[in-house]
Amino acid sequence: MEGEMLKPMDAEQLREYGHQMVDFVADYYKSIENFPVLSQVQPGYLRELVPSSPPVHPESLQDVLDDVRTKILLGVTHWQSPGYFAYFPSNSSTAGFLGEILSAGLNIVGFSWMSCPAATELEIIVLDWLANLLKLPAAFLSSGQGGGVIQGTASEAVLVVLLAARDETLKKHGKDSLGKLVVYSSDQAHASVQKGCQIAGIHPENFRILKTNSTTAYALSPDEFSKVVSQDVASGLIPLLLAATVGTTSSTAVDPLSDLGKITKSNGIWFHVDAAFAGSACICPEYRHYIDGVEEADSFNMNAHKWFLTNFDCSALWVKNRQALIQSLSTYPEYLRNKASEANTVVDYKDWQIPLGRRFRSLKLWMVLRLYGQEGLQSYIRNHISLAKRFEELVIQDSRFEVITPRLFSLVCFRLLPPANHQDRSDNLNQALLDAVNSTGTIFMSHTVLSGKYVLRLAVGAPLTEEKHIMAAWEILQEKATSLLKPF
Repeated sequence: MEGEMLKPMDAEQLREYGHQMVDFVADYYKSIENFPVLSQVQPGYLRELVPSSPPVHPESLQDVLDDVRTKILLGVTHWQSPGYFAYFPSNSSTAGFLGEILSAGLNIVGFSWMSCPAATELEIIVLDWLANLLKLPAAFLSSGQGGGVIQGTASEAVLVVLLAARDETLKKHGKDSLGKLVVYSSDQAHASVQKGCQIAGIHPENFRILKTNSTTAYALSPDEFSKVVSQDVASGLIPLLLAATVGTTSSTAVDPLSDLGKITKSNGIWFHVDAAFAGSACICPEYRHYIDGVEEADSFNMNAHKWFLTNFDCSALWVKNRQALIQSLSTYPEYLRNKASEANTVVDYKDWQIPLGRRFRSLKLWMVLRLYGQEGLQSYIRNHISLAKRFEELVIQDSRFEVITPRLFSLVCFRLLPPANHQDRSDNLNQALLDAVNSTGTIFMSHTVLSGKYVLRLAVGAPLTEEKHIMAAWEILQEKATSLLKPF
């Protein structure tokens, strides 16, 4: 077929070109360690390498793939590299990749049951499966008043529940009460909570960011939360929503759900639990206790695309009361009317999310759950936690470093200690260490700030990471630390 015009869709051309693309991606994974993990390009690099306008005549797939090799990959930060330890992982897997291919091939737009019954029904089923793996309360299952839905990200998840909580509360207190609504989170919660407040019209002064510290391992204090709520109620404000976290971004701190849930329940506050990263670990019985108290929550979220071998994007959200979402987000124009929806016998996921259109994302989660199974997924999680524990042991053994907060999952927070008479150089020293390590291209790490200290983060979670990559990362850190400490 070489030289033949590429048709919009042709089964045999798809077969030929599809094989080439799969081979390209497989070769990429085979050679992924040859690339610097963190892209080394400068801003604007790509405009210098590609034409200023698209081609008039069709080009060959080979020409396009050559450009990917020589131009695009230069500017890629390789999230699937075994040396990727930054932020949190964003897993890819063979099963997830196959699910994406199938979803792209079918290319449905599943906004309602009628638009693709299988997409809606499979999503309901696989989210019930996952809820059962997590041992979530029955109230979150589709068989009751609640249920699950796949959002794009945890940011979308917190936004839709915030909108649902807002509208429920305004019905009780009147639409003019918007300026009195208060949202709460710890200073370790994800910034998506603040963005959600901005979108939902919560007044900036009514977003309470509650301080945490090392005495609680950066978990939210129930006493502090209760105190602030009481003060707000006494001031005539209306507590609306608490966003608690299981596995905070900075340090994987775990907020005490049971105690916080009692406070929210007694004050009529919507209780949202963000377990975007650490939720995956809770399919393992030995880590399930970290979400004890979830029975008090109104909504629960975990990102299957972080640490659950499901390609981005796939953020699972469960709610106890699906009608709260539907009443807040539903629209029903004439061009979408149909008998199944009007009979109220089906789920229309368009009413559980911000956009109308949605992809067949449940396919990839279904394939991950089937092709790896519960035992395979548990083993995958446990291996990463074991590797992180090994790295933590290495840090503890070197007196030049310190672990900043206890490791709970697969993230280690640590820093290089400055010489005794140079404590004021600590932050600069660790920033320099991070820059030096990342510039090698062998590994990529990120940082945070805890209790005013600049802290390095090593998050284990890439599918290809093995113990040899942990050891290599530690050797680089030691080597660069030695060089930085020489002048002192």
